[in-house]
Amino acid sequence: MAFIHGVDRNQQMMFPEYVEDYIDEENPVRVIDEYVETLDVKAMGFIKADEQKVGAPSYNPKTLLKLYLYGYMNAIRSLRRLEREAIRNVEVIWLIGMLKPDFKTIADFRKENKKQIKEIFKDFN
Repeated sequence: MAFIHGVDRNQQMMFPEYVEDYIDEENPVRVIDEYVETLDVKAMGFIKADEQKVGAPSYNPKTLLKLYLYGYMNAIRSLRRLEREAIRNVEVIWLIGMLKPDFKTIADFRKENKKQIKEIFKDFN
């Protein structure tokens, strides 16, 4: 009886080596990334915009804002679905740097920064 064997480690891969290679230059997620990187979230009043010196580190508000804008652009309203997209969708994986925030973190971000997010959506449109 034969055994099941894994892939030969010397075999060339069919897929690109870098996540960057999966996202072409014309992909709309690049617009979200560039837009959010230009924002001064601290001046806009986002909660937890400063790095904390004590306790567990929090997610950068820019990262969660990118995820939220991606959901807005792609008609994803469910926070649990956004959580799933962060795990399986290559565009989102690229956009938020392979982070995997849970739905509660995304919900808290939305609740704490409701006014700021509304302003961002108006400006982004």
